[in-house]
Amino acid sequence: MIELYYWPTPNGHKITLFLEETGLDYTIKPVNIGKGEQFDPAFLRIAPNNRMPAIVDSAPADGGAPVSVFESGAILLYLAEKTRRFLPADLRGRSETLQWLFWQMAGLGPMLGQNHHFSGYAPEKIPYAIERYVNETRRLYGVLDKRLADRPFVAGADYTIADMACYPWIVPYERQGMRLEDFPQLKRWFDAIAARPATQRAYARGEPYRGHSDTSSEEARRILFGQGRPA
Repeated sequence: MIELYYWPTPNGHKITLFLEETGLDYTIKPVNIGKGEQFDPAFLRIAPNNRMPAIVDSAPADGGAPVSVFESGAILLYLAEKTRRFLPADLRGRSETLQWLFWQMAGLGPMLGQNHHFSGYAPEKIPYAIERYVNETRRLYGVLDKRLADRPFVAGADYTIADMACYPWIVPYERQGMRLEDFPQLKRWFDAIAARPATQRAYARGEPYRGHSDTSSEEARRILFGQGRPA
């Protein structure tokens, strides 16, 4: 059994994408980041950076005590190695997949996250910041579009954890000021993943929590962006 500490954000969706594809038995432990539940001491023992997602695997491959993992990229890698799925076993295929997984973790996610923040959440609209991160988003979309010009998926012929890492960050493309029609190879890839039954199940798992995701209040934003605990 996998316990998934989760909220319906791009990083949270990465893990439900994997779990739904593989059929691993899991249960969701919601962590309402707008209410500051990521600061709960029990959660911090699993995820010391007070970010979700995180997992606890009560049946690790070595048969020992439960294993906890935080950071979405590390979780994807852990689950791929546990199941021997969605990560090629050969040297070159594994290398390609991990390069693009780390590219997402170091570039696509952080830059698009800043786009979301300055375009949608910041209390003061700063034109320079908005332009800077929208332009960087466009550049990164272009990198993906070029990469996908001669292959169906990011790492090659097969769907991998690299695709699962990237896809949820492209879902809110309109909020990022992008049009998928401007990136035809990316759009083809995006539509193919969106049509997968496991993708649809993964996003459905997040729906019950969306009504509890309001970050419009000053207190919620202070918690979410100011790293403060609830008052």
